[in-house]
Amino acid sequence: MTTASVPLPNWITYGLIPLMNLMLAFFLSGLVVWSIGESPWEALKFLIQGSLGRGDAIGFTLFYTTSFIFTGLSVAVAFHAGLFNIGSEGQAYVGGLGAALAALALDRYVPWYVTMPFAIAGAAIFGAAWALIPAWLQAKRGSHIVITTIMFNFIAAALMVYLLVNVLIVPGKMAPETRTFLEGGQLPKLDWLMALFGLDLGPAPFNVSFLIALVMCYLVWLLIWRTKFGYEMRTLDISPSAAIYAGVPYVRTVIIAMLISGGLAGMMALNAVNGAAARLQVEFVAGAGFVGIAVSLMGRSHPVGIILAALLFGILYQGGADLSFEMPTITRDMIVVIQGLVILFAGALEHMLRPAVVRIYQQFAKA
Repeated sequence: MTTASVPLPNWITYGLIPLMNLMLAFFLSGLVVWSIGESPWEALKFLIQGSLGRGDAIGFTLFYTTSFIFTGLSVAVAFHAGLFNIGSEGQAYVGGLGAALAALALDRYVPWYVTMPFAIAGAAIFGAAWALIPAWLQAKRGSHIVITTIMFNFIAAALMVYLLVNVLIVPGKMAPETRTFLEGGQLPKLDWLMALFGLDLGPAPFNVSFLIALVMCYLVWLLIWRTKFGYEMRTLDISPSAAIYAGVPYVRTVIIAMLISGGLAGMMALNAVNGAAARLQVEFVAGAGFVGIAVSLMGRSHPVGIILAALLFGILYQGGADLSFEMPTITRDMIVVIQGLVILFAGALEHMLRPAVVRIYQQFAKA
């Protein structure tokens, strides 16, 4: 029996091993900072203060966290069906179109809480629609989901640039963006939530979509672990041939799982489009779809783990911006290196330390 198949307690699998990987990533990041003549402890202090030290810093951190929760859930749902959805970036981009169209159509006539359900539906439907063709090609034609979803990211980028430059642009303006939504199309900030903790949100765009993201976490947990369809998805992930032999409808399961995945990715646009910018802009996704892959890997594709991993990357994004300001020698490129080390050890090399942990655990178990 290989060490990968040796059963370990959940607190080791989902707690200790990820924590050890994370500590190793931060240790190597500290060596990178030290190698350029800066103090790793000072850098860590600025990183924490810049992301969690003030009300507005926490607001920005949670703003980034919200986007990463949506895209992390998107990747996780596909993972549980044995699919690797690399297309969350493009699905979120197109989802922004659905959210923006809902806001543009309704913001003059109704308050935000009436517009919000239509924006949610628009973002989810457009994101799911963008995942439909890769899902169909995988289920019916055997096309690899990784290849098709990557290609659809590029198609989405070209499509959105065309629409914003030629169709949705405000007449007489040069900026490729829609008009600014009126108050009826904007998601309000969560000032009241921050005020409960005695914090001032300031200019941070932390908004209602954070609460929507938490609701989605709970619904995804229900779907995967408390429904028949979730059981079929997990069976398909473990053994496609056994699942098909047992009567799991492969085509239906793949397509529905990808539709849900695309819909969750599309809902990320609520945070950036309706919550922060109050308009649809070029490249508003800003890589959140790809970060969602790392978030899902680090969170072991579980909603609770995804929330924690999304928070970590929110801290790295916001704290990294403050760190590069306080320590000019630590450039944005070096912040990307630190993020890459976290992804490498906590995601891609998640089982690197497992053999040693298994041996130590077995020795203690025998004793």
